[in-house]
Amino acid sequence: MTQYLQVTPATPAARGHAIKLYGPEGFAGMRKAGRLSAEILDALVPLVVPGVSTAELDDFVRERILAAGGIPANIGYSGYQHATCISINHVVCHGIPGEKKLKAGDILNIDLTSIIDGWYGDTSRMYFVGDVPVKARRLVDVTYECLMLGIEQAKPGNHLGDIGHAIQRHAEKHRMGVVRDFVGHGVGLVYHDLPDVYHFGSRGTGPELRPGMIFTIEPMINAGRADTKVLDDGWTAVTRDRSLSAQFEHSVGITETGCEIFTLSPAGLDRPPYSA
Repeated sequence: MTQYLQVTPATPAARGHAIKLYGPEGFAGMRKAGRLSAEILDALVPLVVPGVSTAELDDFVRERILAAGGIPANIGYSGYQHATCISINHVVCHGIPGEKKLKAGDILNIDLTSIIDGWYGDTSRMYFVGDVPVKARRLVDVTYECLMLGIEQAKPGNHLGDIGHAIQRHAEKHRMGVVRDFVGHGVGLVYHDLPDVYHFGSRGTGPELRPGMIFTIEPMINAGRADTKVLDDGWTAVTRDRSLSAQFEHSVGITETGCEIFTLSPAGLDRPPYSA
C-alpha cells in the first residue's frame, strides 16, 4: 500500500518510505529553483554551435548557477564532478562533459539541476547543432510530445501508470523505443526521492497522484530499440543498437486541479529549433 507523508518543517529531508506531499512553501521553493535552471537552459541556446566543447558548456552552467547564488546539484553527487550531463546522439543519458567538440548535425540533451535554498530544480532539454537530419528532428519532436502527453495525465485522481501509458503509446505509435532502464523520480528537498516515475505502463496502475506530490517526468526515447548499456566510465548510457536517443525533462507538482510545471522556459524555448 502506498504511503504518503505531508512535509512539515520537522520532516527529515531524506529519501524515505513514503511519497512526500508539499505545501505552498514547497511549491514556491520549486518555482524559484526551477526557473533558474530553465533560464540557464535558455542562455545556452546561442552557445550550442559547431566547434564548442561540452566542457565549455558545462563551465558556463556551473558559473551561472553559482553567480545566481545556487549550488550545482550534480557536482559531488555519487562522485560525479560536473554541473551537467551532456548526452550526444546515441547517448541516452549521463554523458560526461569533456573536450569533445560538437559538430553540425548533432543532437544533444543538456541536463542540469540547480539547488536554491535547499530546493532542487531538475530539468533537461534537447538542442540541435546546425542543420539536423529529418529523422533526428522527428525523434526530438516525438520525445517532446511524449513529455507533454505525460504531463497532461499528471492530475489528482490519476495514477503514475497513466503518465507512463500516455508516453509509451505515443512513442510506440511512431515505432520508437521507450527506455526502461532510467526513470523519473520524486524531487523537492531531496534530489532523487519517491516515487519512481516510469515512462511506460498501464492506465490505473501505480500510486495515486495527490495534491502536493512533486516529481520529474523525463522520457528517454530511442529511434530504434529501447535497450541500453552503461559504458566503462560507470555513467554514460548509450543505445545498444547505436540508434539516436532524445530526452526532455520537467519538474512538476500536482495541484488541486492539475499540475504546475516548475521548469518551463521563461523565453518560450521549450524545444528546438530555437530562434533566440
